[in-house]
Amino acid sequence: MANKENTKLKIAIIHPDLGIGGAERLIVDAAMELASHGHNVHIFTSHHDKNRCFEETLSGVFPVTVYGDFLPRHILYRFHAVCAYLRCIFVAFCVLFMWPSFDVVLADQVSIVVPLLKLKKSIKVVFYCHFPDLLLAKHTTLLRKIYRKPIDIIEERTTGMSDLVLVNSKFTASTFANTFKHLNAGGVHPSVLYPAVNVDQFGEPHASKMNFLSINRFERKKNIDLAISAFARLLKVEGNEENDVTLTIAGGYDTRLRENVEYLEELKFLAQKEGVTDRVTFVTSCSTSERNTLLSECLCVLYTPQDEHFGIVPLEAMAAYKPVIACDSGGPTETIKHEVTGFLCDPNPQEFSLAMGKLIQDPNLAGKMGKEARRHVIESFSTKVFGQRLNRYIIGVVRGKSD
Repeated sequence: MANKENTKLKIAIIHPDLGIGGAERLIVDAAMELASHGHNVHIFTSHHDKNRCFEETLSGVFPVTVYGDFLPRHILYRFHAVCAYLRCIFVAFCVLFMWPSFDVVLADQVSIVVPLLKLKKSIKVVFYCHFPDLLLAKHTTLLRKIYRKPIDIIEERTTGMSDLVLVNSKFTASTFANTFKHLNAGGVHPSVLYPAVNVDQFGEPHASKMNFLSINRFERKKNIDLAISAFARLLKVEGNEENDVTLTIAGGYDTRLRENVEYLEELKFLAQKEGVTDRVTFVTSCSTSERNTLLSECLCVLYTPQDEHFGIVPLEAMAAYKPVIACDSGGPTETIKHEVTGFLCDPNPQEFSLAMGKLIQDPNLAGKMGKEARRHVIESFSTKVFGQRLNRYIIGVVRGKSD
């Protein structure tokens, strides 16, 4: 079976919450591409809201099955990690005992499922590590440290039980080695598989408006404050206040998540404080087509997270012929060519506003950079390239190879 490159495999994908975000985008792309290579793909998740998901999950190209949505996501806004573990454990057991065996299971975010899935020796498990969870979690108090300690140990040990570990960037690979020292010493070295973007969904841009666009989930770690502060600083430069320049802040927004609700209000208050409320528009949970329209009509995209593990938004922007202004750290340093497809800046309003000012002063520069950006994404970050690489990894795991 494993001798042929065009082997047709039964592949399960387990993902905690199939909503809208960078991790979900990667999982959907993985399912679409693996299906296009002739494999039978099935996604299993603990939550799939058909009104808040990527359209491809409703297309019928691959089935999506939900198990465990009745289990809590948190207990009084606490114990999110434990609840996520319980929900994913339930999904894994359902896959094991309610379905015929799969050849390969691709899991991400929650590694506790790995040893459970390997109860069936015929199953190969690939774990995609977007970023070590223990670095994302807070360890600020003694109680939180005590709470997180067993979870952090479990994360490292269960991740190492995978047949193959993939990461989303060289930055994450380096972080993985420095964080999971026992795995690194034991020879567990992840392979890099960059996320991708479907370039075909973006046509030639419409006539650009003098609008800067920020696309991110409404979470504090996305540092969207920086976009508002930089925009306000830009308007204070002589001459810019007379331009018809605006800022649109769009992104994933879920009323179930308290941080989303609180942070949106904080951003609105900041815009009011900076005196730019009349020039800032907030768009919550826009559809893919609405997002593509925003990208098509903007001048440039602002990407504000610091030390972002990868960042799919810069790829989407560049695929849509738009330059990107991002922080000079993390994944964007591997995807954006400084002063060619955008600008990599120190994460402060002054540096961002200076880069924004260059595009205001010379709108043709944005068009030139946008064309270079599109070419760059097609060559290195298209879904076709991603699918070919992922398929090789999957076939390699079935053959017993690690790369």
